[in-house]
Amino acid sequence: MDMNSLSHTKWECKYHIVFAPKFRRKVAYGQLRQDIANILSMLCKRKHVEIIEAEICPDHVHMLVRIPP
Repeated sequence: MDMNSLSHTKWECKYHIVFAPKFRRKVAYGQLRQDIANILSMLCKRKHVEIIEAEICPDHVHMLVRIPP
């Protein structure tokens, strides 16, 4: 297990995030799928969030991320 540390703490904060469109409509196909991946990746880089695992399904998005405290 890799622990991250700050000056006086060690942390391992992982979050499982699921995004789902209203009524779970199957809208994440083709070009939209790539756009969603690019947008989420860009936002995570801006906020210094590490994406450990991600999957874009037709009706929802799963992400496992590591976020500093």
